[in-house]
Amino acid sequence: MEAKCGACGPGYKTPLDAMKAPREDIIYVSCVYNNTGINKPDYLSTVDVDPKSPTYSQIIHRLPMPNMNDELHHFGWNACSSCYGDPKKKRDRLVLLSLISSRIYIVDVGMDPRAPKLHKAIEPTEVYVKSNQAYLHSLHCLGSGEVMISSVADPSGKPKGGFVLLDGETFEVKGAWEKEGHAAPFGYDFWYQPRHNVMVSSEWGITKYMFDGYKEEDVKEGRYGHSIHVWDWNKHTRIQTLDLGEDGSIPMEVKFLHDPDAAEGFVGCSRGSSVFRFYKTQKGDWAAERVIKVPNKKVEGWAMPEMPSLITSIVISMDDRYLFFSNWLHGDVRQYDITNTSKPKLVGQVWIGAGIAKGGPVTVVQDEELKCQPELLILKGKKIQGGPQMIQLSFDGKRLYCTTSLISIWDKQFYPDMVKEGAAMLQIDVDMVKGGLTINKDFLIDFGKEPCGPSLAHEMRLSGGDSSSDIWI
Repeated sequence: MEAKCGACGPGYKTPLDAMKAPREDIIYVSCVYNNTGINKPDYLSTVDVDPKSPTYSQIIHRLPMPNMNDELHHFGWNACSSCYGDPKKKRDRLVLLSLISSRIYIVDVGMDPRAPKLHKAIEPTEVYVKSNQAYLHSLHCLGSGEVMISSVADPSGKPKGGFVLLDGETFEVKGAWEKEGHAAPFGYDFWYQPRHNVMVSSEWGITKYMFDGYKEEDVKEGRYGHSIHVWDWNKHTRIQTLDLGEDGSIPMEVKFLHDPDAAEGFVGCSRGSSVFRFYKTQKGDWAAERVIKVPNKKVEGWAMPEMPSLITSIVISMDDRYLFFSNWLHGDVRQYDITNTSKPKLVGQVWIGAGIAKGGPVTVVQDEELKCQPELLILKGKKIQGGPQMIQLSFDGKRLYCTTSLISIWDKQFYPDMVKEGAAMLQIDVDMVKGGLTINKDFLIDFGKEPCGPSLAHEMRLSGGDSSSDIWI
């Protein structure tokens, strides 16, 4: 699991050291029953990804949550490389966030990594009272030993881009991170870079409309965000807002480069089908530029005459050479060389989902990129009905894992067959020398065959850490 480094604490000294870490042997995956018609609690699955194991490419454990209708979403570690050098810290707890209920689960993966146990549940009322935050989305562990969580709204559902602090040992809610009056108008994801005294956060939308299914008119009415926010890391204040415009509509996952001295990163904008680079200027403030644009496809047999790609997840390799992202509606995963961060170069692409697959309900009538519609992917006899959504990269950059569920209500709207037949988890082999992506045909987790019925698989965390877990200070 962790590299043997004596008394140096969790994680690794540098991002390049992390690339030399032992290969992941298990992956934890959040699984959802909300909006599927199955009256069961969500659960955490443990997947064997060791090719030498007799249970390779199988779910070896399931940990059901004690409550219903949580909508488990993103989750992360109690400690990572931000705590490197502190021998008292261990990466031995997972912090699971519930997007709908605002409940937080603490899961012990230290005693038996292959069979996690529930350590503690933090009820929504404690989150509400102590932080005035709700609808929890993303988290990072801090060098202070605390865990920081982003929120999408306040307890009444009013949009609010704030942050909750947890004690990293007792897991008590300590309160809100941001100074009063400095919360952003919308919230979603965040990443901090202490050497530049900065954090950048992104935006989603108003929960009332998000959880009622996606509607294009809600975007036009300003019910979804289109900005990223710059924060003073030490003062906990919002100091700048960068409006990304129409191409930056619904900016979701945000990532700085892993190099802790770097003053730049990327954000994937889902409705805008674009990737923006944000960076520190010579004047000391921050700016953003669009560096990737995925063209819409003109279609028939779909909800709108043009289909956006809907970029939903991005990840950067530990050496800061490659950027990966998923197009949930179009159905492909892409790899870009970002050696020149202002001019990313497409070097790898694979088609996974059913969005524009040949023979499906959608007919592409005009496409700036493809000459014909891709074939529907069938892996080990399973038709991959959803689109590539969450992606997670191994420390060495050689394996990219992918799940197909976004959020249950949107799954039901855009990929009803996936809700009926279950999500999937795949593994993509990555060429880290020249670039290139290839689907591993020996690996598939079919969540349509679960004991309690088909489930929706979302976030993944790799044993010992992954390329979106660790931040260096």
